[in-house]
Amino acid sequence: MASSPVRGPASSFDGGAEPEPRLKTGLLVQAALRLANAQSIAMVVVRRGDADAGTLLVKVNRREFGVMVLTQVRTAQGEPAWLRATGPAPIEEAAADAYITRQIARDPDLWVIEIDDREGRQLFEGPIL
Repeated sequence: MASSPVRGPASSFDGGAEPEPRLKTGLLVQAALRLANAQSIAMVVVRRGDADAGTLLVKVNRREFGVMVLTQVRTAQGEPAWLRATGPAPIEEAAADAYITRQIARDPDLWVIEIDDREGRQLFEGPIL
């Protein structure tokens, strides 16, 4: 039985209601690590950011199929999603690492997760845009 992706920080605002509480980033990462372990997917925390509200970058290494870097975003409806931060096509690992280094320089609270999975399975809730 396949596990479902880890639900990300929940937040929605419909104008009249209170926003839903967000799941702390540290807890989200712990849940993703457990899901990866259960599915025999290699996943490692490369860099720890702010445990409460740090943003996630996910480097997905599909080996000979290339690397993509995903960053957390929200849809216009406030739903969690992931943006291919390095563009629509897979890139070389060195280019992905350079992108991540630049992002860390801009955001010291950033978390970096690396997933080594030829299939490129998604461990976090939300579509990849």
